[in-house]
Amino acid sequence: MRPLIAEPRYPHGPGAGGAKAALKPAAAAKPQKPPRRTVAPTRLSFRLERLWLTPVVRVVTRVGVPVFCVTLGLGLWLGDADRRADLMEWSQDLRTQIENRPEFQLSTLAIEGASPEVEGAVHALLPVRLPASRFALDLDGYRAAILRLDAVKTVALVVQPGGTLSVRVTEREPVILWRTALGLQMLDESGHRTASLTRRDARPDLPLIAGEGADKAVPEALAILAAAKPILPRARGLVRVGERRWDIVLDKDRRILLPEKDPVQAIDRALALNAAEDLLSRDFSRLDLRNATRPTIRLSAPALVAFQQAAAQTTAEASR
Repeated sequence: MRPLIAEPRYPHGPGAGGAKAALKPAAAAKPQKPPRRTVAPTRLSFRLERLWLTPVVRVVTRVGVPVFCVTLGLGLWLGDADRRADLMEWSQDLRTQIENRPEFQLSTLAIEGASPEVEGAVHALLPVRLPASRFALDLDGYRAAILRLDAVKTVALVVQPGGTLSVRVTEREPVILWRTALGLQMLDESGHRTASLTRRDARPDLPLIAGEGADKAVPEALAILAAAKPILPRARGLVRVGERRWDIVLDKDRRILLPEKDPVQAIDRALALNAAEDLLSRDFSRLDLRNATRPTIRLSAPALVAFQQAAAQTTAEASR
């Protein structure tokens, strides 16, 4: 018998594949880059870097330097007098061309709410002759000039499309007359003068006041006149005394002396006395109401003589 001989698993020998692999040349290794050399910054570059990181330096560099350069260039360019004159002339011509455009022209003045006298004054106060440019008219100054008129309370200026300047005026309403050494003055409810009068009968519908400082107490005078309405047909007006209080002047040169405080309550007491005893029909010259607890009446000269005669006759009859 032939002996059993195990055949090799690898026909080319057990190390055939490994031999071939061994026979192959080893793959060439990739060349490696040499490590980068770290160069330390110089002292100057380090300081410059730190200086650049300062906020002030960065702002000055980015903003200040360009502004300085532009300003320097303009200063050098404008340093020439001829260039400056040309620039001013050019800017003035440009402004004139813009201001004289048709859309900026005012050709009409419309006045609303004014009496003929005030309307004429408003026309006269217009500082320019129309047509004129809107920019040639000082609206604030024109408005202030109109407000200086005594009869004007408020005024509004409106530039309307089409070149119309609208002036809307609200006049003061006179409510009382103030007699002064210079004549009669019409006052509104606040005591502001509205106009002058030459004759009292020109405005008989307005009550009359007189005395120094009466114009400063017009609201109080109006309150007194409203409270004394039942006796106004007999009243000629109010007189301010000592810039502190009022007297009601009645017909026949009679007076009602009112207190400094609460004059309206004093009038109510006088009306109550008149309703009870017909006081105002008597012949007296003064009715003093300054003392609220003790009103005093002063008889006129004829009434005093008659009273004395009556008292003497009464005394004589009593002695008999």
